[in-house]
Amino acid sequence: MSWFDFARQYAAMKWPHLAPNSRRNTARALTNVTLALLSTERGRPDDEHLRKALMTRAFNLRPPDAEMPEDIAAAWDWLARSTRNVADLGQPAIVRAALDALTLRADRTTAAPATIQRQRGVLVNVGEYAVERGLLPRNPVTALAWKAPRTVKGVDKRVVVNPVQAKALLAAVHGQKPSGGQLVAFFGAMYYGALRPAEAASLRKASLSLPESGWGELLLEHSTPSAGASWTDSGRRREERQLKHRAKGETRVVPCPPELTALLHAHLKAFGNGPDGLLFRGVRGGQLAESTYCRVWRKARATALTADEASSPLAGRPYDLRHAAVSTWLNAGVPATQVAEWAGHSVAVLLQIYAKCIAGQEDAARQRIAAALAGETSARIRHDQPENTGTNRTPPDRAASAQ
Repeated sequence: MSWFDFARQYAAMKWPHLAPNSRRNTARALTNVTLALLSTERGRPDDEHLRKALMTRAFNLRPPDAEMPEDIAAAWDWLARSTRNVADLGQPAIVRAALDALTLRADRTTAAPATIQRQRGVLVNVGEYAVERGLLPRNPVTALAWKAPRTVKGVDKRVVVNPVQAKALLAAVHGQKPSGGQLVAFFGAMYYGALRPAEAASLRKASLSLPESGWGELLLEHSTPSAGASWTDSGRRREERQLKHRAKGETRVVPCPPELTALLHAHLKAFGNGPDGLLFRGVRGGQLAESTYCRVWRKARATALTADEASSPLAGRPYDLRHAAVSTWLNAGVPATQVAEWAGHSVAVLLQIYAKCIAGQEDAARQRIAAALAGETSARIRHDQPENTGTNRTPPDRAASAQ
């Protein structure tokens, strides 16, 4: 079987079980591997048309809205007859070439380590499927000694804003026209409640349990990641799914500090909510687009931060507000188990990601070491002191009186 036919069958097998973003990531991995497994260069179309044929047709199982354009159809036909056989993956050099292809973006620059790791995971799964189908005797990917670049797992402390900077950024968001005012509480939910952008975009009025002022609660039930209309079953950019790392129907309760309570009340008073209860919508009332809130954030960041801060990684992405929230909770002394529950992480992942963002740990550790060393020095001094001689012993008569 040709790699092209096999990869399409694999994509069709996985499609119903994958989230939209996972569908897109799988298609990207398969596209990169396909272009590394070509059997000829003769008559090869340009990379742009090959990638478009693979990403929009071969590995995208959503029914197309229109017939395939001529240039894409020509690229499809060429790919159908110009890829290696699956059995060729039994050769280590060919598998290595496929893995090496995962390290590059379409523009030939180096991909991020996390992207490479994720795409390698797709290829490992493809190898398992080939073994299951009887096309290979063993998985050639896991059998090869190939190491992906190390992935940085911890949060860069430089992206985390302090409370003064966060409030300045939210104030700057309010001044961005035309949609900034509608997004202050959206960004506030990320900073004060540690919501992911896809969770904040899913907030409904029914999710809020708010007093007039003070502490409230947010009940999170859904997440709507933005994957693009061509990867969802509904044909909309966002598709409502269960919470990340949660089973369908499982919820998560997040505390709502007084500052966020005030922001949400102000938002409801000024803008209300949509017919479906959603708090945050696009300018024309539809789903909130990622491009919209990212554009507002870029402008607010340029307004609120100094030139040096704006040129740094500080709050470079809206997601960094969530990092700031979790870091604040940890620095406030909230137990890691509670922070993990609120943030939707396991404790192990939480500490791995945020270990470097817990302020004061180094100073406290140095103080404990200094105290330990001081105690050791005192003990050594007591140990090294000469024993009492007869000249400084307590006189017998004084000892007797003491008794």
